[in-house]
Amino acid sequence: MKAVRFATPGSPSEVLTTGIIEQPRPAYGEVLVRMLAAPVNPSDLMFIRGHYTIPAQCPATPGFEGVGVVEDSGGGLKGRLFRGKRVVVLNKKGGNWAEYAVVPAGQVIPISGSLSLEQAATFFVNPATAWVMTREVLKVPQGAWLLQTAAGSALGRMIIRLGKHSGFRTLNVVRRSSTAEELRRLGADHVEVFDDSSDPAAFMDRIRTVVGPEGLKYAVDAVGGETGSAVIRSLGLDGRMLAFGTLSGQPLQFSPRALMTVESRVEGFWLGNFMNKTSLLFKLGLVRKLTNLIQSGVLSSEIAQTFSLDDVRHAVKSAEDSSKLGKTLLKIAE
Repeated sequence: MKAVRFATPGSPSEVLTTGIIEQPRPAYGEVLVRMLAAPVNPSDLMFIRGHYTIPAQCPATPGFEGVGVVEDSGGGLKGRLFRGKRVVVLNKKGGNWAEYAVVPAGQVIPISGSLSLEQAATFFVNPATAWVMTREVLKVPQGAWLLQTAAGSALGRMIIRLGKHSGFRTLNVVRRSSTAEELRRLGADHVEVFDDSSDPAAFMDRIRTVVGPEGLKYAVDAVGGETGSAVIRSLGLDGRMLAFGTLSGQPLQFSPRALMTVESRVEGFWLGNFMNKTSLLFKLGLVRKLTNLIQSGVLSSEIAQTFSLDDVRHAVKSAEDSSKLGKTLLKIAE
């Protein structure tokens, strides 16, 4: 089969190649999925660079998300039930940038045939992260403020739309003034610019001015470093922040007193771990919710460009081009 590979971690546009490897076979409890399409997500690029939580066992094939059709099963009830169905493929070890992928049957979820190939391929990571963090974990109430960093990302824009849909307000942190104007037009309730020249103390004062005297109650941070640390120091009484990304590559730094004096909390969030703790019934219910929200445009993904597996080096360059809005997609088969 055709697959994208890298022999050593490094810059994606330099280390990725497309070639022919042996097609995998499913063991008991696994399914063989004929892949149709897969997005290029930030987690994929971190995985290729060797910066992701899960290290690559090189030579390795990237791809944590995608859509495909279950063609074979190694045995087990779920495998038999899913045979022939179009499914979301949540490949925890990577491997979706190939014509076929083998994954545990518990890592595929049947998906509605009413969704386009593009929306099916990008169905889970961003839409589910937006929904689960805000509605299932934090449970942000109507009228409350949710602060998010990296608000100009595809996920950040989803959270803005979800806030409008669900009734919570978004306080959005970005690095560029041009992005701030775009988000205001999208419907962001408030936007703050925080870059390398920003004064953290002044930033924290502005946050308190926006959210009111009780302080910030809810936050999600994909950046870490000085930005995430300033958000932690802005949390009010019983405030809560989910740390779910490390875009800055820098650690969070704050005094324990930032948490002690207001009894606030900082928690790690990883969608894969959350989903592993849920039942199939919950997963199917989540799929129905996400399907409706994608079809209504609240959690839909904008596709910037589509490439074949053979053009994977161009695809990863496109995905890292900050001037392009939307997801880069690898189209693998019809």
